Amino acid sequence: MRNAPPEYQAALDYIYSFINYESKMPPTPQHARFNLGRMRWLLRELGEPHTQFPSVVVAGTKGKGSTSAMLESILRAAGFRTGLFSSPHLHSWRERIQVDRQLIPQTDVIEDVERLKPLVSRLGELGPPTVFELATALALRYFADRQVDIAVLEIGMGGRYDTVNVVTPLVSVITPISFDHMAVLGSTLPEIASAKAGIIKSRVPVVIAPQMPEAMEVIRDEAAQLQAPLFQAQDASLWLMMPSPELPEPSPLRYPFAIEPDKIGLGGAYQLDNARVALGTALLLRQQGWQISDQALAQGLASARWPGRFETLAQQPTIVVDGAMNGESARRLHESLMALPHRNLILVLGTSRDKDIDAIARELVPGAAAVVLTRSYHPRSTPVEMLAEHVKPLLRSPDVPVILTDDIPPALDEARRLAAPDDLICVAGSLFVVAAAREALGAATEID
Repeated sequence: MRNAPPEYQAALDYIYSFINYESKMPPTPQHARFNLGRMRWLLRELGEPHTQFPSVVVAGTKGKGSTSAMLESILRAAGFRTGLFSSPHLHSWRERIQVDRQLIPQTDVIEDVERLKPLVSRLGELGPPTVFELATALALRYFADRQVDIAVLEIGMGGRYDTVNVVTPLVSVITPISFDHMAVLGSTLPEIASAKAGIIKSRVPVVIAPQMPEAMEVIRDEAAQLQAPLFQAQDASLWLMMPSPELPEPSPLRYPFAIEPDKIGLGGAYQLDNARVALGTALLLRQQGWQISDQALAQGLASARWPGRFETLAQQPTIVVDGAMNGESARRLHESLMALPHRNLILVLGTSRDKDIDAIARELVPGAAAVVLTRSYHPRSTPVEMLAEHVKPLLRSPDVPVILTDDIPPALDEARRLAAPDDLICVAGSLFVVAAAREALGAATEID
């Protein structure tokens, strides 16, 4: 791995020697070795770090990374020392664990892995941990050691059985739910929503983005059973949909200012929904006594950064990268692309095999004047020949060129060759493809 000292590389090799559902999904939900008991044991042996600082837990199918980044930015603008746990990473494993948006140092990864090794060897009948369990344990211990004021913790996959769900947060957040990770979470929207709604805790307030009716019903039922006040982030306010003993009267928490695209640091019209959820969550924290001024709310949204999500990396031609990896995300990406001034759209597309390739392609391919297919280094990447079978029936004309490449740098070269200065190149379909594009374009600052 580039720029990695041997000791740090050895620590990463140890982490990745365990089960990694990011590189290989289990064939069925029954094969997934999720074990919250194992996670609780590890944390107990580490001194219960998750009880030493307050947290917000964020779940959802799409937008949870951007929402987490905006909420963290608001809290940091308010003067709090923040922890941020997210996945996957783009260029460095250390991106997953940040304090005040500074990556965990390599030396701390090395030391904390050494602290974990004897504990892992004692797990016994609980079984070996997963890669994500180790990352979660490292993050929680690091945040406690660095004495963060508050942490924003992004669920990795699902919710109910995700390792982050051992935490009882101040607020639970659920971003829009759609189809993803169906091999593990279920093939229907209610099944997926049930997994996501599993983060809801007894009497802990929940902030949700607008949801499809089938998902909303599941979330409402879960919140009702646990007497958790349920808020929905709307255009101008946070609306209490479901009262609780602590909050018996439904009344809106109005946003102190209108949320508009030019007030958000993250690009793409779809970020408005994520901004409303982040702002609403911050308002709930303010109600709980956290000193978050209107200025911090505005400054946090304006200064938020989340690489690889509708990110512009070049001009003439404009190059936008976005990790849209399901049909709904691709639809929202297409809407945002159409709002940009351009003559033709050149699409650079690479996906993962476990995603709904047809749903992604249906949203992005028909609008393209040319398509360059590619793949990342990741084990789950879709072979370009297979991807072409999904793409070619969706072309707006038989004359639209489709070019196959086996790596991202040549894919970018082909796209630039096809593009005029006033055209728009979009790289999409997978965060792994986006990461490789950022590196090829010189946008990655830390690669290890």
